[in-house]
Amino acid sequence: MADPRIIEVTLDERTILWRSADIEQERRVAIYDLLEDNHFAPLRHAADYAGPFRLHLSVQEGRLALEIRREDRSHLETLVLGLAAFRRPIRDYFAICDSYYQAIRNATPQQIETVDMARRAIHNQAAELLRERLEGKIDVDFDTARRLFTLICVLHIRG
Repeated sequence: MADPRIIEVTLDERTILWRSADIEQERRVAIYDLLEDNHFAPLRHAADYAGPFRLHLSVQEGRLALEIRREDRSHLETLVLGLAAFRRPIRDYFAICDSYYQAIRNATPQQIETVDMARRAIHNQAAELLRERLEGKIDVDFDTARRLFTLICVLHIRG
């Protein structure tokens, strides 16, 4: 594969009804970090799957749609994943993020560190789950999976 990476990622803004400043910052950082360093390799064996890729994420009928496009923006494929396995990790991640944002405003450094460790643990578990769900379809490294999970969470904000 010539260039197994994402060069652009977009979210379906129609599914996002509201974002706090904290969530908007998480989205910006996740996209920036993802574009700076990622490994994203669809596992189909065809010449036109050479990369780099443009990725559009959306939720359609309760499923995650990963629309993969070539560098020239022509459609390559849309991979659809059920989200049932992600419901609890998303809910837990939102809850711990709320606690984290409150802690950084009001808590001691020790309390912030404790909440941040829990937040990272939930995020890491969700990234591993995403890698498992993509197995045999798209090869992603751990950091790419973490950033994609952050963006999947952003798609689930309902205000």
